[in-house]
Amino acid sequence: MKFTLRQIEIFSAIAREQNVSRAAEWLSMSQSAASNALVELERQFDCPLFDRIGKTLHLNASGRGLLAMAEQLLDQAHEIESYLGGGRLAPLTVGATLTIGNYLGTLAIAEYMRQHPEAPVSLQVANTRTIVERLLRFDCDIGLIEGEVHHHELLVEPWLEDELVVFCAPAHTLAGKGVVDSAVLARQAWILREPGSGTRRQFDETLAPALGRFTLRLELEHTEAIKRAVESNLGIGCLSRLALREAFRRGSLVEIPTPQFDLRRHFYVVRHAHRHESRSALVFRQMCDAICGEAQRTAELALPFIP
Repeated sequence: MKFTLRQIEIFSAIAREQNVSRAAEWLSMSQSAASNALVELERQFDCPLFDRIGKTLHLNASGRGLLAMAEQLLDQAHEIESYLGGGRLAPLTVGATLTIGNYLGTLAIAEYMRQHPEAPVSLQVANTRTIVERLLRFDCDIGLIEGEVHHHELLVEPWLEDELVVFCAPAHTLAGKGVVDSAVLARQAWILREPGSGTRRQFDETLAPALGRFTLRLELEHTEAIKRAVESNLGIGCLSRLALREAFRRGSLVEIPTPQFDLRRHFYVVRHAHRHESRSALVFRQMCDAICGEAQRTAELALPFIP
């Protein structure tokens, strides 16, 4: 065999980081050793894997084709290492969108750590667009997202059902008024998630067309910031019922009924179609399915419309 697993590991790290120095630091080796390993791999097969623009490396077509195979090979190597080392689970990186990460992802991670205390695991929280990009770059093993995704390199499975809710502060003029029509909603100041989030995408597809022109007072990246702004009566918002459960229970926020809109949606489990599913990823995915089943049985997560 002309290449070594170490060369493949170095190539994969450089591809992820797009920088030899950062890849070398992550692998606990010198920059020169990492650079030499990459150059030797390319020389052995007379196959450049990166376009070199100044000091920046960009994967070329050959490199992109190799990356999927390299990650799969490294995942399987970790499985072998784990097996030979006594069956411990390989390191796992989970990406979760903000709503899921703040309210469900931490529960799943905590349960995973409880059942497998020696298994390394990390949670990356960002919006749907960012999590998808990380999955495609092989920076995440598995993603938990709240927005629909259609990409030929991703496997997307429905996980939990949720719905968006329009809400306001108890002091707002719409509080307690019952069902509100689209014309009235269009005259309100709105506080919404940023473009790229699953929540904003559904708002733009379902609510925005019926509102026409409306006032967007604030765009915020975090659900808690939106809740605080709405509690301060700066406008009305639209978030997951899951994120609003406690605020509704306390009475610090009030739902504005909008039965004219179908705001139901799914949370999804996503992984790369060309990446070997490690045992740690499979165990975590099964744990997520168990959380889904428990939620449906107990309604603890305030999921209101289980079919």
